[in-house]
Amino acid sequence: MNILLRPRNPSSRLFRLAIFLPALVASVLFSSVSACAGTSEEEAVTHIRERGLELRGPQDLNPLIERASGHQLVLLGEASHGTSEYYTWRAKISRRLIEEHGFDFILVEGDWPLAFRVNKHVKHLEDEPASTREVMRHFSRWPQWMWGNQEVKELIGWMHAFNADRPEHERAGFYGMDIYAHEDGIDDVVAFLEEHDPAAARMARNGYSCFTRHSDMQAYLQMVYQTGQHCGDDIEAVHRHLEENRTAYRSADSLRFVNVWQASRMVIQAERHIRGNLLRGPQAWNHRVDHFYDAARNLLELYGEDARGIVWAHNTHIGDARATDMRNSGMKNIGQIAREELGSDQVYAVGLGTYRGDVLAARQWEGAMERMQVPGAVSGSYEYLMQQAGISPMLLLLDDPREHEPLMRARGNRAIGVIYQPERDATQNYVRTVLPQRYDAFIFFEETRALTPLAQ
Repeated sequence: MNILLRPRNPSSRLFRLAIFLPALVASVLFSSVSACAGTSEEEAVTHIRERGLELRGPQDLNPLIERASGHQLVLLGEASHGTSEYYTWRAKISRRLIEEHGFDFILVEGDWPLAFRVNKHVKHLEDEPASTREVMRHFSRWPQWMWGNQEVKELIGWMHAFNADRPEHERAGFYGMDIYAHEDGIDDVVAFLEEHDPAAARMARNGYSCFTRHSDMQAYLQMVYQTGQHCGDDIEAVHRHLEENRTAYRSADSLRFVNVWQASRMVIQAERHIRGNLLRGPQAWNHRVDHFYDAARNLLELYGEDARGIVWAHNTHIGDARATDMRNSGMKNIGQIAREELGSDQVYAVGLGTYRGDVLAARQWEGAMERMQVPGAVSGSYEYLMQQAGISPMLLLLDDPREHEPLMRARGNRAIGVIYQPERDATQNYVRTVLPQRYDAFIFFEETRALTPLAQ
């Protein structure tokens, strides 16, 4: 166990806020944007009107598909986790990239262990029912509506059908990159080792017990705060054992080993993410983001040379953090890391946003799902300027920031998480952004509808 320096008191109000507003609440609370000067707004609206392309149907995505298809990672964002249009249009883009350009996988802001079970369904692999309706039950953890919805069900059904007659190595996969189902990941690792290496299974149970013996993450953090010790080393030792025996384990059961190897890495970042709430700064957010990119990178390696993938996540994750106020707070995201690691020429980030509409969200962590009304975007925000331009749905291509000087002033970019209070929208739900530096393209809807949740 390691010593943790200068922890934050877990009894404090700030501590409670930190652990019950994890990064799934993607609307990071930056100050709202103030109205910009009139002439600047007029120039920006005129520029958007001249450059914006109306999206009447999937065929109007051709310019986007052409640009995105040559990249290793295509990052598809959303301004909320509860808006139907974000899911349906990301599905249109993803289907074309898979069907027409041979993209290998979709990686979503969902939990790795749960999504891996869905992956076995879409790829026609072992242990999963043939019914898409039945396999969707894996998306049962709060917020259930985020992946347990009709829009995702239709995508999963299409992937299952698309893969049916394809060789196994050519089947498109569906994976998750989040860390909140770390208990399931631990169970998967131990179960695999119990079958293939009982002695190692005992080691893994002992290593994880330091973490799992606590009733919840607040109890774990209380222990860390009181003792100055944590379980990171014990958890990392389990992964090192898997890595040292990788060849043998993969030969014994390659499919399950892919799952447990990444699951063990997920548990490492989950513990770091939870523990990061004791420290002042962006550590908790950044550890979660590290696993996002780790999952993407490892899938690219798994699929081999020339592999290409699609990432679905909130705009606060896929839009380069360096073009927002997140940078000032020391926060990074997968959009930034991917550009830094792979090169900007290998990453294509598409943001999605709306002016007004309905959304599914909750008013508190683990609260009841509600259908809420999203008010018109605040004056001076990018969504406000796009609504003034009068094109919807609209595709705005931003490949070369030098061609978009009227949009280079930092403005608010809407960001709604799973927790939302519409009455506070103007003050809590905008990230100050330089749009052409944050994204390679942006899709705008003047009015959007809420997701259609599946019956539980």
